[in-house]
Amino acid sequence: MQRGALLDAARSLLSEGGTEALTFPALAERTGLARSSVYEYFRSRAAVVEELCAVDFPVWAAEVEAAMAGAETPGGKVEAYVRKQLELVGDRRHRAVVAISASELDDGAREKIRAAHGGLVAMIVEALAALGQPQPRLGAMLLQGVVDAAVRRIELGAAENPEEIAEAAVSMALHGVNGATA
Repeated sequence: MQRGALLDAARSLLSEGGTEALTFPALAERTGLARSSVYEYFRSRAAVVEELCAVDFPVWAAEVEAAMAGAETPGGKVEAYVRKQLELVGDRRHRAVVAISASELDDGAREKIRAAHGGLVAMIVEALAALGQPQPRLGAMLLQGVVDAAVRRIELGAAENPEEIAEAAVSMALHGVNGATA
């Protein structure tokens, strides 16, 4: 029960104020626990983030997978893959996962996050192969790069609104840089 409350408080802190806001005193204040009690659950900020990733990333990935399952064509699956990830940018689970830099995490935590992202990329390989992509695994990794760039653009509060960014990312994913339809 307390662990869940601490994770929920951590999500809120990261969403509201980024990494600087995620402190053990702030976690204690948000949950009503003594600061020493927070240390009983987590040894560091990185440990909090690692647990957030372990808990939240599978839920996020399942939402992407469900969106893809609802699409009937390979192109529809690619579009759903891109759109759902960009839709989730505003979700505080996502904000919490990306709010702290990988440099603050230990090697084990970074490896877990890489593996989770690898699972996300693996979801789209089959659709890319069905579209005729000659190297679908490489194509999936590059596609995720487009999604990651769009995520950063949305998070920066770019001049374009999130819908415009999503449209551009989907167009790039499906039609390349020239935007021509297939």
